[in-house]
Amino acid sequence: MPVIKLMSEPLYITSSDSILEKLDFKPYRSTVERRVMPFLPGPNEPRTLDIETPSGVRLTASEGDFLVSEADAPGDYWPVEPVIFEESYMVTRPGYCIKKAVTFLVPLTDITGDPDQEVVVATLEGNETVRAGDFYLARGVQGEIWPYPKEKVGEVMAPAE
Repeated sequence: MPVIKLMSEPLYITSSDSILEKLDFKPYRSTVERRVMPFLPGPNEPRTLDIETPSGVRLTASEGDFLVSEADAPGDYWPVEPVIFEESYMVTRPGYCIKKAVTFLVPLTDITGDPDQEVVVATLEGNETVRAGDFYLARGVQGEIWPYPKEKVGEVMAPAE
């Protein structure tokens, strides 16, 4: 007889959840240069920009945010608030930056125990729904959180001391 797995409701995580203090976040540093451009709409243009990520997540950039992307994928960008950009990134040349701040990572499965569990992460730019087994939970310089693709950890991150 086939086994039917019932999907539970998604787990919802915010940056103020007490569970975050119990997790064993590990420090990582980015090893790659990225593209960057400020979001500065013209006088008659909308003050926000809706962004759809390759995984289908919708994020919202506000006027003055920085739009950051991997150097080889300039159309796949994410917004970074100005204060966080100044604390976390360093411009290396016009249109390019590196992330200077440490990012703390923990596998989302450390929270769920189930790689198939859906998790909703409340980021600064909006909610992102991901599968726990495919993502780490990242925590930044101001305690902000976001899902970080598992396959990118080995490609663009290195353990920090």
